[in-house]
Amino acid sequence: MLFSSMIFIWVFLPAVIGINFLLSVLPFPSRKMQIRVKNVFLLAVSLLFYAWGNIAYLPVLLFSILFNYYSGLLIGNSTGEGRRKAKLAFILGVDIGILILFKYFGMIVIGISFFTFQAMSYVIDVYRGKVQIQKKFSDFALYVSFFPQLVAGPIVKYGDIERQLEVRQENIFLFAEGQKRFCYGLGKKVLLANTFAQVVDKIWAFDTTRLGSPAAWIGILCYTLQIYYDFSGYSDMAIGLGRMLGFQFGENFLYPYTSLSIREFWRRWHVSLSSWFKEYVYIPLGGSRQGQKRTCVNLFLVFLLTGAWHGANITFVVWGVYYALLLILERLFLGRVLDKNPVKVFNWIYSMFFVMLGWVLFRSDSISQAMEYVRQMFSGAPSDTMLIMAMPAKIMLALPVGLLFTGVIQRFVGKQYEKIKDCLWIKIGDLCVQTVILILSILMLVNGTYNPFIYFQF
Repeated sequence: MLFSSMIFIWVFLPAVIGINFLLSVLPFPSRKMQIRVKNVFLLAVSLLFYAWGNIAYLPVLLFSILFNYYSGLLIGNSTGEGRRKAKLAFILGVDIGILILFKYFGMIVIGISFFTFQAMSYVIDVYRGKVQIQKKFSDFALYVSFFPQLVAGPIVKYGDIERQLEVRQENIFLFAEGQKRFCYGLGKKVLLANTFAQVVDKIWAFDTTRLGSPAAWIGILCYTLQIYYDFSGYSDMAIGLGRMLGFQFGENFLYPYTSLSIREFWRRWHVSLSSWFKEYVYIPLGGSRQGQKRTCVNLFLVFLLTGAWHGANITFVVWGVYYALLLILERLFLGRVLDKNPVKVFNWIYSMFFVMLGWVLFRSDSISQAMEYVRQMFSGAPSDTMLIMAMPAKIMLALPVGLLFTGVIQRFVGKQYEKIKDCLWIKIGDLCVQTVILILSILMLVNGTYNPFIYFQF
């Protein structure tokens, strides 16, 4: 089931919210009992949500839940550092083995990268003594399978949600915030990402050797916007759904296209994935504590794994290596040049130029296609007029709106908005905007313009 589908918007979500509200007003012996019943309910609907798309995926999720729940008990109750390390290595080996089996041998299981990483973070944190063993199976199962972030993140570490499984705040203000985030996220996906996708699909389906510079640049600009609005839109919807049900998830995108370096870009893009690799791979490897050479090796390994995490295609691996090399260059000398440069607009141009080149790799089916696409970008050759004319007219509106709302407007007016956001007229205006976005998104979905979320494949 997808967030931007009629069955989710008109049936599943209202039913979940309605029953969750009913459980909030029913008399329970204690708040603790009420939360426990709510957790069981949310677990049931989360498993239904996951099984809806393909029930064949459900056993993989259930195995991950069962295996890592008992693994946490095993690690937490073990003594002797050598034995604990051996058990942890075995557990992580099984998790990674399952991930490789289903992800890299053609047996696609939606969301496996996300829920496997969440389960692994729990076991590792239990081993480190950072979190308590979760003895309630239903609560652990809910943590792994909670439907807002189950299939495409953000990746939630157990420590971030541990307390919320037992005590969480639910009120009309948080619900309103969640509703707002969901509506804006839906608009990002349906009104913007899907519009850009129509252009991208046409251009990438065209003979790359005859593409020409204008079409090549239009294609990569639209894909740059598509992947941002597709994934950040999903994250907004996930965060919004969580808040409507009393859960607080961290931000996953912090306006990455306003970055002034590649280092900054990776602090702002897919924050939950970056922080996961930093905490569970980069720092255990030694981080930046063992000298420049070792730091560069660690960066290379982390981004090699980041690329491989996205899929078995060699383009993803090369994409990861590409970013590793850029980050190593910034670490060695380029970062100091960027920091000292007084004209920051050149930093932004540099950052976005290399980010867009990276997206060519990410979108292409092969290295040869990516290389030819880049060659077309700089060839100066004209593009087929019919290809340009075939672009949907609404792209002329989507492009300026998409460019402005990548963070340009938000970062400039954010502080001013915070000062006035509680004013009645602002709240009314905000609600009107949400309503318009929701109506337009539903109309687009009814007309059949929906495209699957890009990150579902990962």
